[in-house]
Amino acid sequence: MKTRYTIAFLALTFLATSCGSDEKKTITDTAPISVKVKAVNENDNNPFITASGTIQAVNSANLSTRMMGFITKMPVEVGDKVKKGQLLVSINNADLQAKLAQVNAGITEATAAFTNAEKDYNRFKNLFAENSASQKELDDMTAHYNMAKARLEGAKQMKNEVDAQFAYANIRAPFDGIVTGKYIKDGDMANPGMPLVSMESPGSFEVMAMVPESEISKITSGTSVDVVVKSINKIIKGKVTEISTSAKNTGGQYLAKVSLEKTDASILSGMFVTIQFPIEKQQKTEIILIPKEALVTKGQLYGVYTVSESNTALLRWLRIGRTYGNQVEVLSGLSSDESYIISADGKLYNGAKVSIQ
Repeated sequence: MKTRYTIAFLALTFLATSCGSDEKKTITDTAPISVKVKAVNENDNNPFITASGTIQAVNSANLSTRMMGFITKMPVEVGDKVKKGQLLVSINNADLQAKLAQVNAGITEATAAFTNAEKDYNRFKNLFAENSASQKELDDMTAHYNMAKARLEGAKQMKNEVDAQFAYANIRAPFDGIVTGKYIKDGDMANPGMPLVSMESPGSFEVMAMVPESEISKITSGTSVDVVVKSINKIIKGKVTEISTSAKNTGGQYLAKVSLEKTDASILSGMFVTIQFPIEKQQKTEIILIPKEALVTKGQLYGVYTVSESNTALLRWLRIGRTYGNQVEVLSGLSSDESYIISADGKLYNGAKVSIQ
């Protein structure tokens, strides 16, 4: 019996030794992953400054009213093409109709009074010329005539006021375009200043961006820029058309407007963009830029693989800054004299053996 236990123990020992040897052999024989590295100091200095903004149509409007009333008619829908002067919204205007009738009656009365006063004035003017009327009588007729004329003019101006109110009761398109939003429906109550409908004229677009005070002095009107549309991964050419000279009400940010060139790209109002303003290199900067494809992401963490002294992959976590086109700024975690892995022929992980191409 003792001989059998001895033989079994030797067999298990041999088997364990064999497995351990195979495992070691497998790890030892793993081929290194071929990688390409790039030195940080190979990056050029930043050739531009950037600012974020949004695309908007050159012709756009949010239409509202300054009167209160129920919506009686809204014959357009979002996406409809409309012509200049086309009715968009009608607001109940029964009170205006009544006021208009009163004003028209006042004009009729003032016209009759003016006509009669004018005849009397002309009559007394002729009598005075013939010495058949006194100066006092002519002065009284002249005053009566001028008062009648003023009352008629006042009645006409009241009609102009009512007509202007009707423009706020019947909202019409200010230009040819497309309805982009409806914020109210039939039967709702319209309030002064409340947005009712929005529209824009497609085809011509511009970008509004806010530029920090430290960089606004480097931007000049007429400069050609690149506008990166993130959602469709397109770069569109543009030109700076306006630069604000005050940041009094914008918290230290200056407004810059960029007009976009005609393009076949499917851009829409409201898309977020990054504007790249070219600047001259006045002195060498210590900015560290690496391409986005070299980044390793894990949740909200960003890192990059470097090569250790033992030729293994080493994941280095970074703190990144602004984005410059297809590159990102490294604030910490990577020095300007170091190299990083730009691409690999296999999946990298911490401790993986690598060979530099």
